[in-house]
Amino acid sequence: MFLTSSDERRLGQWEHVAWWDFVGAETRSADYQKVLAAGLTRNLVAAKETVASTRTIGNMGEAFVYAMAGLGADGTIDRVLDVPTNEAWIDPWVIMLRGLGVKTVFGQGLQRWEVKNGRIAAAWVADAQGRETRVEADWFVSAMPVEQARKYTRPLLAADPSLEGLDRLQTDWMVGIQFYLKERIDLVKGHITFIDSPWALTALTQAQFWSEVDFAQTYGDGTVKDCLSVDISNWDAPGILYDKPAKQCSPDEIKNEVLAQIRYHHTFGQHLPDDLISSWFLDPGIQWHSSAGENSNATPLLINTAGSWNDRPEATTAIPNLFLAGDFVRTNIDLATMEGANESARKAANAILEASGSKAAPAELFTLWKNPALKLLQQTDALLYKLGLPNALDVQLKGRY
Repeated sequence: MFLTSSDERRLGQWEHVAWWDFVGAETRSADYQKVLAAGLTRNLVAAKETVASTRTIGNMGEAFVYAMAGLGADGTIDRVLDVPTNEAWIDPWVIMLRGLGVKTVFGQGLQRWEVKNGRIAAAWVADAQGRETRVEADWFVSAMPVEQARKYTRPLLAADPSLEGLDRLQTDWMVGIQFYLKERIDLVKGHITFIDSPWALTALTQAQFWSEVDFAQTYGDGTVKDCLSVDISNWDAPGILYDKPAKQCSPDEIKNEVLAQIRYHHTFGQHLPDDLISSWFLDPGIQWHSSAGENSNATPLLINTAGSWNDRPEATTAIPNLFLAGDFVRTNIDLATMEGANESARKAANAILEASGSKAAPAELFTLWKNPALKLLQQTDALLYKLGLPNALDVQLKGRY
């Protein structure tokens, strides 16, 4: 039904239907709910299956299916970097930018935008001691996650009222913990989903993919030979050791709980005894507050709730010299991913080129592959949708939009 749905129906109908309702999870078995409803949302993108947009989850599911079938031009389904992210991506990028004359200033935080005559006149920033500096520029790009960007939008609303929608966008937690191992454990060549784990764990052993370097000689103190990197996608469900959600667990409790869930829910855990673990590291975005008995998270993740597309901005704003970049901006890769953030940055760059009258070639934009075999069916569905009729294969949700 989703594959044959037109773009018009996907945006007009499925965008406003939760994935849980679309797949009929309420009337299905527990295994169906666990694998198809929750497995495609919490375990992959930290989105709650009861509120996640069907358009978003369906689009990504469609891309996964095509990749598995070898269709399209997007490569294989599951690819990872062959060295650490900094070495593969961040460091070369910084070197290139510096070579182009880009100046990077650290230790300064945005305090407020200064708006004058409907434009950004300056950005006020401050250092750790609170000393403020007024920064003027021709063009400004706000490249922050949504929970940070919306802190500064109040003075902008008179010039662009649509930015108020940022306050309605929702975030959730998907934060990781790493276990450094004394030996390699090459059991699965790819990602592992612990589908039965209450905390929706996914994991990856890294040394197997960093084949160009000697892990022990390159990283750590020479005794560590592998790293098991684990994502925790459900911080609200009670665990199996302490009967508490991760949000209420201390770092040590999180470590113990993650290991317990891995060992209990997958044979992989049999290869993870305590004496194999050299050390562990919880993402520093998670901070434990013992007096309150709870964690805070400095790096929450945007979740694509049903209907949230209407509240998401374009890279351009009604303020002619302010542009937005981030995974909350409307993009073809409609998901909280580096690909989505990258696409938003390309759109912001192109908007600056256009606004400044530059003749430089714009950054290339990409789209997800469309199956030509479904073109006529989707064109027919576009007509059905225009007439207010359900998709021809819709036997469950007729009239519910």
